[in-house]
Amino acid sequence: MFDTVPDMALKRAQVSPDALAFYDTVGGQDWSFARVNAAADAIAAGLTEAGVGQGDRIAILCLNRVEFFLVLLACQKTGIILCPLNWRQPAPELVETLAPMSARMMLHDAANADLAAAVAAQTGAALAGLDDVVAGWIAAGGAPVRAAVPADRPWYLLFTSGTTGRPKAVIQTARMVWANTVNVGQAIRLTAEDRSVNFLPLFHTAGINLYTLPLFLNGGASTILPRFDAPTLMALLRAGAINQFFGLPAIYQALSLMTEVDTVDWNRIRCACGGAPLPEPLIRFYAQRGVRVLNGFGMTETGPTVFLMDEARSSEKIGSVGKPQMLTEARLEGVPEGPGAGEIQLRGSNITPGYFENPTATAQAFTADGWLKTGDVGRRDEDGYFFIVDRIKDMYISGGENVYPAEVERVLNEHPAVLEAAVVGMPDARWGEVGAAFVLLRPGQVLDDPEALRPWCRERLAAYKVPVTVRIVEDFPRTAAGKVRKPELRKVLSGD
Repeated sequence: MFDTVPDMALKRAQVSPDALAFYDTVGGQDWSFARVNAAADAIAAGLTEAGVGQGDRIAILCLNRVEFFLVLLACQKTGIILCPLNWRQPAPELVETLAPMSARMMLHDAANADLAAAVAAQTGAALAGLDDVVAGWIAAGGAPVRAAVPADRPWYLLFTSGTTGRPKAVIQTARMVWANTVNVGQAIRLTAEDRSVNFLPLFHTAGINLYTLPLFLNGGASTILPRFDAPTLMALLRAGAINQFFGLPAIYQALSLMTEVDTVDWNRIRCACGGAPLPEPLIRFYAQRGVRVLNGFGMTETGPTVFLMDEARSSEKIGSVGKPQMLTEARLEGVPEGPGAGEIQLRGSNITPGYFENPTATAQAFTADGWLKTGDVGRRDEDGYFFIVDRIKDMYISGGENVYPAEVERVLNEHPAVLEAAVVGMPDARWGEVGAAFVLLRPGQVLDDPEALRPWCRERLAAYKVPVTVRIVEDFPRTAAGKVRKPELRKVLSGD
């Protein structure tokens, strides 16, 4: 794609210095692109003066705030590698994640000061508060940084959730950010006139890249919320303060249950969804209100945007994640062309070069000819649209037949009493494995006998796909991205 990239903050400040980049709901301040660049320069100078240089790692532990992006942009200027940490994790888990990075410094907000201190004490990172040290650097100013940035130099690291083992540090580069900007930007028509909202956690690729960084690079503005808050997001939607946003299925569910949902002018809002398939009932709920929520697919390793459904056929191709976007190629293992199913494999400018200082994991993630193995089974129809069947590791075999939990979950989600379902395989002496369903009910709904959902499934699925047990839950254990932690559900079963 290219070998070097411009300093992103500097370039945007040169093109549209006075335009709004961020609105900070914490400090109640507007940040122009010129102000953002000046602050990023000052942070870069402060880090350099503190002895942190190119290739060094620094960690950041904070809720969503503008300063996160200022630090991120300062790291692009200097070649320092940023390690965003998950503030939902306890200190021992964070130590396990950060220790191999040999971080020189730990930046933190006031809300996470104690947690940051506990982690720094065991990793040797120097503590620096965003509200004092970093604010002091910004106030002092600093010499502007002027340098070409290698497109594939590690810029920041995002850590896998750890549900399948020790977290891996996924390298993110400027090339990936620009490729994602092209992929998602042309798909949803991002422009400098757009206004979005940032509420997904910034230790996750969606929090950074859907759509805050792409919108920044296009000259648009983002309102920064500390975290997801349904009433605040609803107020922004009702006020017309944003015209597009990206959400997880749980977010669309939360909004759909609010009494104010029908007071929003949905016709002027462009919506997309990822992290998990949006259930068909929710797709139809929003379609009835004039908005097409476009399903997409991506990974931390892909920057993240790979697939995104187009508006023209969203009503016809319900459940599809669309086609691979402009800077990404996709193939199905063992399926040369046309309709078929197989593991989705990807290549393109948006694909990570690998896992930081982990050549073994990197080699395992790619095919011999250089395609990223996603671990997801996909189906491609006769028109070239892709559908995600399920994670390979979530599939179980019952009586010799492959069962993909996502198919069973879709059927359960169609039941009028069900808000969300999760299905896992459990050992069975006769069939090898059978399905166990966990169900979250809609508010106000009651099922005296959860097993009554089994006949509902049997009318719509082959007998071997019907769960043998159904349990009602108050909520699901989730990752920071909102995905259900299925290993935790399996632990519940194993404890019976």
